Parts: sequence; structure tokens; C-alpha cells
Amino acid sequence: MIKGSSVDPGVIDLLGLLAYAELGSFFRLADDAVLAPSLRTRGELAGLAAMEQQHYSLLRDHLVGFGVDPEEAMTPFVRPLDAWHERTEPQSWLESLVKTYVGDGIAGDFYCKLAELADPETKALVEKVLAETGRAEFVAGQVRAALAKEPKLAGRLSLWARRLVGEALSQAQTVAVERPKLAALLAREAEENEEPTGLGDLAAVSRMFASLTEGHLARLSAMGLSE
Repeated sequence: MIKGSSVDPGVIDLLGLLAYAELGSFFRLADDAVLAPSLRTRGELAGLAAMEQQHYSLLRDHLVGFGVDPEEAMTPFVRPLDAWHERTEPQSWLESLVKTYVGDGIAGDFYCKLAELADPETKALVEKVLAETGRAEFVAGQVRAALAKEPKLAGRLSLWARRLVGEALSQAQTVAVERPKLAALLAREAEENEEPTGLGDLAAVSRMFASLTEGHLARLSAMGLSE
């Protein structure tokens, strides 16, 4: 494993960002489990929460292996991620599920794009951590079942999903401004594709998210929602 100062600072930022995101996912899924309408659903969500905690541990250990303090790597992302969650506070259990699927999903696609420019070991770890492992199917199934009982919820949840994507882009732009080394990974990809851009260029972030539209539309369809 690469050690210390030889590690790309952008990769350290990516790992710190993802580690804090996974830690937050653990707490949110645990809270969702408490509010679930059935014992079976509680158990499913508790299992998903436990998996997020395991993912966090893998990322933390990877940072330690790089000779990096995990807390120091995560700290720059506490404020922007907490602000994102404050702006997108769900008003119901279903909204929370949609946030988990859509918000975390598009963010995960973004992280995977960044990981493509990291070292092979980090890339493999990020892909492992972000593998859906049944979560997508479970969440989408819960939303579809709720819509079958109350079809009128579809419009409100579709609007909610659209808002989540807009807030996710805003969050990414904020992080890019504050963490130019992380944004440099985006610039590097743009340069490889012969697109004119500069270090920390917000346009690179916007282009990255535009390329993820297909995955977002697929998630909406899986839940029975429309754009």
C-alpha cells in the first residue's frame, strides 16, 4: 500500500469524504429502522445499517494503512455534509427512504467516478463499499409498495427526489471550492478527455453530475416515480 506523503491528496480527500458519508448513512438507516412500519422491515434496515458501519471501518482502516489519521481526513467534510442533511431533512419515513436511494445513490456514482482516477487498491475498495448489495432493491420495493396503497404520494415524492439531486449538486460544488485537491481529480479526468478546464473548476463538477443522469432516472423508475 502507498504510504504517507506519496498518496495523492485528492485520494485522501475522497476517502475522508466517503468515510464520513458512510458513518452518516449508518446513523440514518438505524433511525429509519426504528420508524419502520413492521418488524421485518426494521430487521432489514438494521442489517443495512450494520453494513454501512462495516464499510466505514474498511475506509478507516485503509486511511490508517496510508499513514493518515481518519479523523483528520474526515473533518473537512463534516460541515458540508451535515449542512446537506440539514437542508434535506425528510418529513416522513418514505421521504427518508427516497433520500437514501436517490441522494446516496447519485453521490455514490460521483464517488465511483472519482475513484476511477485513484490507485487500483483504493478504486477496488470504493467500488466494494458502494456496491448496492441488495439495498437498492429493498428500498425501491418499499416505495413501490407504499405507492400501490397511496398512488397520490408519487407526485410529492418525485418532487422530493428532484430536490435531492439539486441539493447534491450544490453540495458537490461547495466541496470542490473548499477542497481543490479533490476537485483536481475531476480536472484530471477532463484533461484526459481533452476538455478545457482548470484546477477546482466548478464546471467539471457540473459535467460530472450531468453524466450521472441516466443512473438517476433508472432509480426513479425502479421506485415507480417520474422525473
